[in-house]
Amino acid sequence: MGHHHHHHGHHHHHDHGVKNLKVAFFLNLGFTIIEIVGGIMTNSLAILSDALHDLGDSLSIGLSWYFQKLSTKKGDEIYSYGYKRFSLLGAIINAVVLLVGSVFILTEAIPALFDPGLTDAKGMMYLAIFGVVVNGAAVLRLKKGTSINEKVISLHLLEDVLGWVAVLIGSVVMLYFDAPWIDPLLSVLIALFILFNVYKSLKASLGIILQATPQDIDIPLVHEKLKGIPQIRDVHDCHIWSMDGEYHVLSAHLVLNGDYTLEEMAEIKAVAKELLKEEVEHVTIEFEGPHEECKGC
Repeated sequence: MGHHHHHHGHHHHHDHGVKNLKVAFFLNLGFTIIEIVGGIMTNSLAILSDALHDLGDSLSIGLSWYFQKLSTKKGDEIYSYGYKRFSLLGAIINAVVLLVGSVFILTEAIPALFDPGLTDAKGMMYLAIFGVVVNGAAVLRLKKGTSINEKVISLHLLEDVLGWVAVLIGSVVMLYFDAPWIDPLLSVLIALFILFNVYKSLKASLGIILQATPQDIDIPLVHEKLKGIPQIRDVHDCHIWSMDGEYHVLSAHLVLNGDYTLEEMAEIKAVAKELLKEEVEHVTIEFEGPHEECKGC
């Protein structure tokens, strides 16, 4: 994950992220409405299921936009770490919405496979071309994003583009061949695809909430780096977790190999933070003397 930008980069990225999400939100919502009308007019389950997908996306982009704005707030008495976790909440709420929607689509589309209705293939084709263009524009807009939120959303929009490409191909086939089952089949495939990605996004978000060690961090390597400092004899009670998938926090006990003055300890601490700045944004260090017994370990 983009953990190579340090403190100064974060705020700038966030403002940019808020703007990107705003544009994507209005594009998507407007398009969802067009889709629902189009899906009803062409009697296409595939387009209606894509509309549901898009409605989920609009919701999630709206939530993400709101939470992304909120997540730039600094810490206060209630949330001492700041509001970064709120962007995860957006991702989780959205995953649940898409989950429910996909199950609903499957219950509609699977029976339709055996008894497909008539669809207006030409109308589907025009809608699909429009869909590829609009969603393609939104993807390009969010491609530059760095937050988990923007990444999740741009993934959604990329799926929309692929969904529309599938609908486009399906509608062209239906123009030339009598194959009405293609429409519900596309619908089932779109729903399964949504479910697969919901699973992945939920897994990542829950990992962060459960304070799993971030995947881009190698704990033994962190230990090696810290033990590489000459005054440090041992490292223990080392914990690393992530606030939002981007901003990582570390706390550790460092055992010193002798007695040092406060000035010397401050220098050791500065060296440790410098060594870890690639991996972690927020470092808390506790020193222990060579003969001190660690109470909490």
